[in-house]
Amino acid sequence: MKRKRFSKPFIWLTTAVGAVVCALSVHSLPFGKLDLRFALLAAVTVIISSRISIQIPRINTNTTVADTFIFMTMLLYGGEAAVLVAAAEGLSSGLRISKTPRIVSFAFAATAVSTFITTRVVEFFFGPTTQLLDSDFSHAFFALSVIALVQYFANTVIVAIGISLKDDKPIWQTWSNYCHWVSITYLAGAAAAGTVTAISGKAGLYAVMGAMPVIFVIYLTYNKYLDDIKASAKKSELAERARAEAEYARAESERKRAELAEEHVEAQNKHIEELERIKKDLEDSREHFRHAAFHDSLTGLPNRSLLTDQLKLSIELARNSGDHMFSVLFLDLDRFKNINDSLGHAAGDSLLIEMAARLESCLRPSDAIARLGGDEFAILLDGLRSREEAVRVAERIQEEVARPFSLGGSEVYTTTSIGINICSGYYDNPEDILRDADTAMYHAKENGKARYELFDTRMHANAVAKLQLENDLRRALENDEFVVAYQPIVSLKSGKIAGFETLVRWHHPIRGLVGPNDFVPLAEETGLIVDIDTYVLNESCRQMREWVLEAVEEPSLTVSVNLSSKHFVGQDLIRRVRQALNDSGLESKYLKLEITESAVMDCAETAASLLKQLRELGIQLSIDDFGTGYSSLSYLHRFPVNTLKIDRSFVTRMAKGENTEIVRTIVTLASNLGMTVVAEGVETYEQHHLLREMNCEYGQGYFFCKPVDAAKASSLLAQANGLSSSSHSHLLQGVEQIPPTMDELAA
Repeated sequence: MKRKRFSKPFIWLTTAVGAVVCALSVHSLPFGKLDLRFALLAAVTVIISSRISIQIPRINTNTTVADTFIFMTMLLYGGEAAVLVAAAEGLSSGLRISKTPRIVSFAFAATAVSTFITTRVVEFFFGPTTQLLDSDFSHAFFALSVIALVQYFANTVIVAIGISLKDDKPIWQTWSNYCHWVSITYLAGAAAAGTVTAISGKAGLYAVMGAMPVIFVIYLTYNKYLDDIKASAKKSELAERARAEAEYARAESERKRAELAEEHVEAQNKHIEELERIKKDLEDSREHFRHAAFHDSLTGLPNRSLLTDQLKLSIELARNSGDHMFSVLFLDLDRFKNINDSLGHAAGDSLLIEMAARLESCLRPSDAIARLGGDEFAILLDGLRSREEAVRVAERIQEEVARPFSLGGSEVYTTTSIGINICSGYYDNPEDILRDADTAMYHAKENGKARYELFDTRMHANAVAKLQLENDLRRALENDEFVVAYQPIVSLKSGKIAGFETLVRWHHPIRGLVGPNDFVPLAEETGLIVDIDTYVLNESCRQMREWVLEAVEEPSLTVSVNLSSKHFVGQDLIRRVRQALNDSGLESKYLKLEITESAVMDCAETAASLLKQLRELGIQLSIDDFGTGYSSLSYLHRFPVNTLKIDRSFVTRMAKGENTEIVRTIVTLASNLGMTVVAEGVETYEQHHLLREMNCEYGQGYFFCKPVDAAKASSLLAQANGLSSSSHSHLLQGVEQIPPTMDELAA
């Protein structure tokens, strides 16, 4: 893994150097010397020559005509022309073997760089490459050998480095495996180039090109010769096999004659052998069912039952020996459902099989592994000397799982979350051990996935408390324990209330007021948030209808209701909204729905469709917590949104000189898109002043009012709309508020 991280940087560095080499060659290219013969030679090199390979007998390698034509270009037109032809040939070859830009660019660059190095070395020792064949034979032969060897070492070293980094193996080992015998192809190519170039000097290059059909005929004849050799070898092999079969038949005949001779002995033992066979069959049948009962049919690993038996032995050892330590690792693949949904269950099964093999490779002979079901695995590490041993195994597993899986020709990446339970003599049954390891695994998932967590007793207590809270949460819906609070949204210019955001509060019969941060995430996880949101929606519409009826003139208020991202998974949202409006009698123009930026971006296509349907109902839409979800502007303009709400984290730090420009940018963006802006978390006069200077239209926060119940909101509404903007900081005088939650106080 240490070398592998340098693979991509090396490829792009080689590509950059190749581009520079080509640029230098173009700059220095003697255009005046290039003629139609050069164009013909380059075309043959790029289009035809690299596709023709000749097998070298007894050596598992091929030589291509491409090297010969590149060397010919070097000898006839110089190094710069050879570099450009080599680069073009490398690009053509790269495109033929792969469509990956990284591989194609590396093939182009490696060929160009190695050819550039070759020309520079040869020119340094022998002078211009176009004059090499003008000297005597020995001098020309030596120069051609140097060309072949320099090109061989330059090209193979670059390729070997790239392969060794990708495979995380030593460079020398890679070079030996892939490049050791390739030198003969370069020597053959250089010799051919020298010969053809010498001939072209006398007969002309066009004559050589005219002889190409003859060369191809010879090439095809040679391949036919090799095919004949293979056919002869095949015939010899078939003949040898026939002789072996005849020998086997003869031996079988002899054996049968011997059996007939001993028939009277076999008759006596036949009954005994039959009994032995039946006994063996019964033992095999028992073994088959025993294996099936204790092993997973897909991966062949032990299942939960067999692991439970092994855990019982470990528990007994720990109970009888005070220093015996063992550990259970509980593993769950991250985002495994995505692989099943996108590639199919067959690919998911293949991934699980490969996963099982990789996990086994990380373990000691004394360790045990089991598949518990789905994408869950458990590992028993017995006889540990320290807790760190279990941690090292977990780290080794995560490194192994992080490598790509090949599924049906596609590379798939996944990670795993691991819970580690270190055990000694305080457990009585295996299920408690697995339960606690499972609890630690869920903590790993909640803390970001692709990590491990060690179990401690607090995790179990939290899990029990979470289960109790979930049960209470389900009863809360039945017992009407939820109430709706209203926080005003105020015009920063007039100081009047422009609307209310509704917030849910839970009055637990024993625990009292439970903060949203304590129950909303759990409601999201269990799916109860949909019913809670529906309750808030219905109550908000009913209350807003009362305010409309009580108003002397038609109010310009809106009531804003938050929606969970869970509503964008099902198809029930539109029906619930219509039902709330119909039951309350509220016109849709008074209702505004708030959706968090991250919820919209997680399912952008589905969200865009649902938001469009909501706007067609006449409902206003608002993006909540804007600036925290990393939304794409290319998506934002597609959403039929009326309002952007600036997240309180940006507003809070404005007074310290932080985030001011971010807030100003959001205000400007909303204005350009024809949207209004609401700043959340306004708590000080300075924040209010800065927002007004930026032309932010609305604000919401403790500076104006904390959340209040419906009765107090009605009283506040009656008082506030008559106040000026200079006195809106005193909106709450004489109005009792709902006590802030612990989350609000902490904020």
